[in-house]
Amino acid sequence: RSRRSGTAAPEPALGQWNTRTSGRLLAGHSGAGGLEGGGMSGPGSIPGAAGGNPIVFFDVSIGGQAVGRVKMELFADSVPRTAENFRQMCTGEFRDKNGKPQGFKGCAFHRIIKGFMVQGGDFLHGDGTGCVCIYGSSFADESFALKHLGPGLLSMANSGPNSNGCQFFITCDACDWLDGKHVVFGKVVEGMLCVRKMENVAVGANSKPKLPVVITECGEM
Repeated sequence: RSRRSGTAAPEPALGQWNTRTSGRLLAGHSGAGGLEGGGMSGPGSIPGAAGGNPIVFFDVSIGGQAVGRVKMELFADSVPRTAENFRQMCTGEFRDKNGKPQGFKGCAFHRIIKGFMVQGGDFLHGDGTGCVCIYGSSFADESFALKHLGPGLLSMANSGPNSNGCQFFITCDACDWLDGKHVVFGKVVEGMLCVRKMENVAVGANSKPKLPVVITECGEM
């Protein structure tokens, strides 16, 4: 049984969040992290789910057409604050000051770089400028122990040290230049093919997808 979010879609907006320069993600908020088909890709290893970590999901559409479901394990055993922030934004438990559910349902992936990452989570503005979290406006980097070892990793986007909010990215390959700068907090355990479909959407200026890539439903398994 899944617990689904009741959040509404963010207002559409245009703009740039990050620019990849000299092997780093810079500007606005930034971010990027590895699994293929449920197995770790690349060197090293990432903790497994057996210890009862939360499993959450995104149902994704591209250009209004459903393309599949992505299931993700959140590493609550390693980075509990970061995992809980993301989990509540999947379930709709996080609410604004008026009691309205806030989170990822209806939110678009606003930036895609093939071979690198897909970035989303800005349900405030939809363009990469929004930042909010369940703890306030932002929260500190919890740990850099987990590395960006390959595709399918969930990592927090940010605008510099200790500026985590609602934005995140899913890695499409290893990106070790982000180690020590972005907090890895989860991994794709099912639905990497869906992530690859997202990765291959054509983009325009500022790596903005030419077709809307939208989280149509989300929740906790």
